[in-house]
Amino acid sequence: MSTVYVAAAPLSIKSWAEEDRPREKLLLKGRAALSDAELIGILIGSGTPSLSAVDVAKLILNAVDNDLNALARLTVKELQKHKGIGEAKAISIVAALELGRRRKEAAPAVKTRITCSTDIYEYIRPHLLDLPHEEFWIILLNRANVIMKKIQISSGGVAGTVADPKLIFKHALENLASALILVHNHPSGQLKPSAADISLTKKLQEAGKVLDLPILDHLIFTDSSYYSFADEDLL
Repeated sequence: MSTVYVAAAPLSIKSWAEEDRPREKLLLKGRAALSDAELIGILIGSGTPSLSAVDVAKLILNAVDNDLNALARLTVKELQKHKGIGEAKAISIVAALELGRRRKEAAPAVKTRITCSTDIYEYIRPHLLDLPHEEFWIILLNRANVIMKKIQISSGGVAGTVADPKLIFKHALENLASALILVHNHPSGQLKPSAADISLTKKLQEAGKVLDLPILDHLIFTDSSYYSFADEDLL
């Protein structure tokens, strides 16, 4: 009596071990850990009754000899010839590959490195010039003192504004900054720091030491000049 073997249906992605599912794998191990098929599988979202999204992606890649450049040249209609790929999924693939192409063409952004207080003043000048009210900003830096991001912490009245230490360090930690610079303006043109300015700077400096997030400077900005706590040896 002959034995009949029935091929097992491919496992759906939901039945895979969590670390092998594309979305979960990306979260656990990072985007670089995913294969091209897994990345495309995330784009198309779902497969067919007999194929997972990753299986469908593998078939698409096999059709272009695993050449992403060849894949990028396919039209929406050409992608739809593959089983499990409708118009919406084809559009998602085309859009993602077009973004990748545009990224290659885009010139990398010029990074600003802070080497002195004048660099800080010139960098923040367009944002604080001619303001009739006070604003408090932070500038986040990486280990090379290159600016990662600038963030407005608060905006207040003519005589002052609030700078919440918890909010300041929350932004710094979330952005994985290595150091930060404090900046606020004096619309009056007064360069001398107030007692509150000095107290806040010391408070933030001490907190930064605990968190290994040094405060490199606190700049008081006016339209014509500035006061640097670092230059005056107050940090």
